[in-house]
Amino acid sequence: MSVYVVLLRGINVGRHNRIAMGDLRALLGDLGYRDAATHLQSGNAVVTSGEEGPEAVAAAVSAGLRERFGLEVPVVVRTAAGFAAAVEANPLEVADPSRFLVLFCSGTLDTAALAGLDPAAYPRERLAVTATEAYTVHEEGLRLARLPDVVARHADGAVTGRNWRTVLRIAEMTRR
Repeated sequence: MSVYVVLLRGINVGRHNRIAMGDLRALLGDLGYRDAATHLQSGNAVVTSGEEGPEAVAAAVSAGLRERFGLEVPVVVRTAAGFAAAVEANPLEVADPSRFLVLFCSGTLDTAALAGLDPAAYPRERLAVTATEAYTVHEEGLRLARLPDVVARHADGAVTGRNWRTVLRIAEMTRR
């Protein structure tokens, strides 16, 4: 059995794409995933399943959301080990966890293009990237953040972000 982290993009933000976490856990259980646990109301789940792989889990969850709730929601999935590796790979200092994002990509990031960005264009933000994650610091807060949109434009898949506090809590959940 493998443990997977399931991250839904853009749910429960404003009035669109509303889904209760109890309903999400029920859907995950109905899809055959065991031990479904959620964190917060923003589409963070940890499940246990047979050896399917992250892509298969993402496809199944996405199809389930579409069929049951009529929602087209991008889904990014990591194995517990892959999620832990993303936490360990963080090269930036986390001074304020609420102003630090990890952006998870379902595909890959164009690391060369992102490395070529002019840091002066984003004076109060910092960026570091790996093939499938980007780490961003936003000194003025997330409301004024510009780098997450830039990262999404340089991704060949869906991108969803979580603040550092949430990332650490999800990592804890994978070790239950």
